[in-house]
Amino acid sequence: MNRNQQIIRTSVVGISANLFLAAFKAVAGWVAGSVAIVMDAINNLSDALSSVITIVGTKLSEKPADRNHPFGYGRVEYFSAIIISVIVFSTGILSLVESVKKIFHPTQPTYTAITLVIIIVAIVVKIVLGWYVKKQGVKLQSNALEAIGADATFDAVVTLSTLVSAGIMLITNINLDGILGSIISLVIIKAGIEMIGAPVGQLLGKSISRDMMHNIMQDVNQFAGVLGVYDVILNYYGPNAIIGSLHVSVPESMTARRIHGLTRSITKLLYDKYHIIVTVGIYAVSDHGKDGELQKSVMNFLKNYPHIEQVHGYFHLEEKHTITFDVVPDDTIHDDNAFHFQLLQAVRKVYPEYIFDIYIDHVYCK
Repeated sequence: MNRNQQIIRTSVVGISANLFLAAFKAVAGWVAGSVAIVMDAINNLSDALSSVITIVGTKLSEKPADRNHPFGYGRVEYFSAIIISVIVFSTGILSLVESVKKIFHPTQPTYTAITLVIIIVAIVVKIVLGWYVKKQGVKLQSNALEAIGADATFDAVVTLSTLVSAGIMLITNINLDGILGSIISLVIIKAGIEMIGAPVGQLLGKSISRDMMHNIMQDVNQFAGVLGVYDVILNYYGPNAIIGSLHVSVPESMTARRIHGLTRSITKLLYDKYHIIVTVGIYAVSDHGKDGELQKSVMNFLKNYPHIEQVHGYFHLEEKHTITFDVVPDDTIHDDNAFHFQLLQAVRKVYPEYIFDIYIDHVYCK
């Protein structure tokens, strides 16, 4: 069973559980003559809708790539997660409004054996459902499932708070229904905002983690002939579609045939291991003669220069006496232009016979 099939199966479990609760509450509410219970049954139907949205989003994300969308439709999943997060956020707002009303206009809750059974069943089902769906969401890297799981857990907490409030009311005659409801509503609103952040971050071009970049660089560095790995830039086009590029430095004496074989081997490894499609660029390292000595001298100067984290992409265009390279400053540098000017002055002072073309680069991971 592939990832999308597992997401759909988990969503079907969510739909089934919510339909069970909706039917159970509707019948019990009709028998008990309780409008509140019937309305709660309708709320479970809206929860089932979130799982339907996830299924639709997953199905749409499977649509094959075409000329208009050459990297496929995997990002549809992020839109599904945003819709569900908005539903959770809206639920929190509505719950807050109703809870505040209860603070100023408290009502006397009444519970029968039927309503207590319904509450207990709803709490147990929602806790189990929330745990299962969220666990699957983390495992399958599905923001939508994580949001649904969190929503189910919050439903259980809200229902439990109602039960706790009723118990306090019976023992102390103090009505905390509105206060507890308001606190939990604020937690739900906060969670809804945080849920929206993950898929929106992916759509805006969220960077890969440092751990992932470190693992990729470590794997690529193991190839014979690779002297360094730089400029790892990856973009998510869905959980299973990562496209990007990187550069490797190799000895300038390496033949085009060997470079061709090396880049093919790197792209194959990264696709097989991480399901990443990359383009591999090449930096040539001079390893002999006067040019090799010049490169070594310039690189050593730059590596010892304050606030430089990394230097790469050195190239000497002899006929124009021009040297180019990329510099990655550390986190203390906030003005790239000022640092560029400062570095340019420093390197010209040491090597006045050359023209320098410096690019201020950055590490593209969080």
